Amino acid sequence: MPEEQIMAIILKPIVTEKMTRMSEKFNRVAFRVAHEANKIEIKKAVEDMYGVTVIAVNTSNYHGKKKSRYTKAGMINGLTATYKKAIITLKEGDTIDFYSNI
Repeated sequence: MPEEQIMAIILKPIVTEKMTRMSEKFNRVAFRVAHEANKIEIKKAVEDMYGVTVIAVNTSNYHGKKKSRYTKAGMINGLTATYKKAIITLKEGDTIDFYSNI
């Protein structure tokens, strides 16, 4: 799979305290992915990009929520981002190090 197609599917990794614990305990990592991407495309993209074996892919769609706050200029209304998240289960022994190229 060409590099630009992989980058169009996998937008960025989700690195939070919860996902760090899941990666240590259950060997799972999470990514923000394109809305149009399906599980098969996500699996191929992760395997090509990181050189690991993917066992399972779970996806979920997060819808934006309405947010408002009161400021000196008045009420500001907005919407948080809508995104699709993929949780990838890796084969035992495979790991993805997000901090190696920092």
